[in-house]
This record gives sequence, structure tokens and C-alpha cells, in this order.
Amino acid sequence: MTASAPRYMARFRCIAEACEDTCCAGLTVPISESRWSLLRQKVAGTPDEARVAGLITPNPDGATGQQAGILGKRADGHCAFLDEAKLCSLQRRYGEAVLPDGCSVFPRVLTRWGAQVEMAGSLACPETARLCLLAEDALVREPVPEEQALRPQVARQVAAGDDAWTAHADTVREAMLRLLQRREVPFAARLYALGRMALDLGDFYFPGTTAFASSDAERLTGILGEYESTDTLASLSAQLEALELPGGPWAGICGAVLRSREAAVSSPRFLSLMNAVRESYGGADTHPDQAWELHAARRSALESLHGERVHQYFLHHALNHVLRHPFTEAESLLNAVFLLVLRASVVRWVLLGHPAVVALLEAPGTPEAALDAAAVEAFQVVAKHVEQAPSFLDFAKGLAGEGPETFARLLILVKGL
Repeated sequence: MTASAPRYMARFRCIAEACEDTCCAGLTVPISESRWSLLRQKVAGTPDEARVAGLITPNPDGATGQQAGILGKRADGHCAFLDEAKLCSLQRRYGEAVLPDGCSVFPRVLTRWGAQVEMAGSLACPETARLCLLAEDALVREPVPEEQALRPQVARQVAAGDDAWTAHADTVREAMLRLLQRREVPFAARLYALGRMALDLGDFYFPGTTAFASSDAERLTGILGEYESTDTLASLSAQLEALELPGGPWAGICGAVLRSREAAVSSPRFLSLMNAVRESYGGADTHPDQAWELHAARRSALESLHGERVHQYFLHHALNHVLRHPFTEAESLLNAVFLLVLRASVVRWVLLGHPAVVALLEAPGTPEAALDAAAVEAFQVVAKHVEQAPSFLDFAKGLAGEGPETFARLLILVKGL
């Protein structure tokens, strides 16, 4: 097996009790039959035998195999096996092998493209978010030792290869990554170009597409090549710049996403930040148009002070998104791009409403480190409590619509960024 990872994941080491958050809270964690059996063997005859028997229960949905059991939670939402030092009591005593796959692998995300296992990272981990967002070379991909790709057997398979959708997926993904890195073009214009490229491909490249005839393969290559063109990107950038759309709907979408999650999340860290963000935009009763005006003014001010730094955050978030979330899992390439832009929009809204960023704009001499800390918190909290939530994904699906409608709605999101 060969493995690769963006450089920030090759650098990643869990900082455990020094972390400002814990991955052992707020999630429902399944355990497979094999790991559950191994754990029972390890704790047999120890004081932990009764704890394991009482705190791990059969999956109430009746699932077996990989999701046979569910780890119990404390009243505060933390894992029942988390100790006072914010460490896993089971791992301390019995080793990594007894952990459920999710606990062992997180924040690593493993994907198998053919024979290659790729390890990306979830920004729901503060340390991963820090490493991904703040280092200029964080997204350079490189080989990693096989042992760093923990439990490669749980990697999801992408490029199986009989149908055109998966057979050409790596080629399309590499074109997406190259387009995102065209720094001579404004970031929003790159996302716009990504959406246009997806729209152009959508009538013949989609899930279930049978193996391409040579004419379709040539068409795919031609469209991808068109979006490599400097002239094409310049033209699209000018189109986007000339397009005038109201910002209120964008602000309304971001606010609605966060309100829905506030009702479902109990994390004090998340709720405190969301309350501060909402108040910074004028409170719960503020009209989206007024909130947008505040946001747009902050966006302009932050651009003039720390534009390149903020560009790096969002570029790295986008690149990591493409590596972290294979587009083949979406209903279409355009839907995958829509979800990327929606996630970026929500994070942008939170970042520009973060109290530390608002304070920075009022005192422009504030060190860049304060902005970095706010960015890490904004991206991490949204990744943990919003981006993967089923309710958010359902909202995104409904908001996206289908085909040309999806592209029209994508434009609203891109203009907001």
C-alpha cells in the first residue's frame, strides 16, 4: 500500500489535554462487532468490565457489523470514557487497538483512489484546523509512512473504475485543484469558474455514466483544458465582477443555517460563539439587508488590512474540502461545488462576525495572531457542529435545487464571498 497526505496532516499530532476542545463530545460514536469483542476481552476481569458492559449498548437502529454498538455519553454530551484529563480512559489502559474506528482515525479521513490511500483531515479538530489554515505549504501533497494512515481498511473506495463517473474522477479532481490555485484570479472568480466548469460537464458526466466513447473523453479533456486558459478565467472574472446581486439573501442563508444548528447543538463553545456572531450583526431581529451591509463593510476593511492572510484561509479550506469530500459522493459535480461554496459562505459569515475580528477592525494595529486564532475557532466550530450535520446537508440539498437552478443559486453564494 502507498499513502499520501497534504503536508499539514503529515505534521499532525494530537495535542490531547492541551486542546481547547475535545473530539470526545457531541458525536454519536459507533463501534464494530470486532472492536467491541476485542474490548470485552481486554477488560475481562478488570474493574472496567462492568463499565464497558453498561456504557456500550447495541445500536438502537438494529445495525450490525461496523455499527453494532454505540458508546454511551455523559449528561454533558461527552463520551462516558473521557477522563478528567480530557483523555480516553480506555486507550490509556488498553491501547489504541480497542478504540472504535472513528475514535482511532479522527481527525484523519481516509479515501482509496485505486491502489492509493489518501489521508486528508477534518477541520473539526482545532489542531488540524491550525495546521491546515496557517502554514503556507499546508496543502502540498506528499507521501507518508503507511503507519500514519491508521486503519486503511476503513478507507472509502472512490475510483473503482467501470463507469465514467469514477473512471475519470481523479482527472476531474486534479483539474479542480489546479483551478482553485490560480492565484492571479480572485478567489470568488475561481469558485465561479469551478461552477461553470461543472455546469458544462453536467450534461454528459454524472453518476452512473457508462464508460465514455472516445468522443466523450475528448469532450471532457477539452472542457477541462478550457478552464485552464488564462483568457477564459479572465473573462469569467470580469463577468462576475460586473454581476450585481443583492447581498441580503446571502446573509439570510448564512443566518438560517446557524439558527437551525443552535437549536440542535448543546456545546457551550459553539453556542457562545454563535450568540456573539448574531449580536455582532445586530441581533436576532436584524433584517438580512442590514446584516449584509455590516458584513460587506467588514469584508472590505479586513481585505485592506489582512487580505492575503484571509485568502489563504479560504483557499486552504477549499483545497482541503476537495480532498476531504470526494465529489463522487454528490448527486452531480455542480452539487459538490455548491456544497463547497455554501460551507465557505457560512464560515465567512462566522469569521466576519467573530468578536475578535470585530475588535481587530476597530483597532487595526492588533497582531495578526489574533486574526489567526479567530479563524481557527471559526473554521473548527463550523466544521464540527455544522458542516457534516444531516440537517445541514438536507438544507443544502433543498437550497441547491437542480441543474441551471443550482448554478443560479451558486452565484448568490459566490457573490457573498
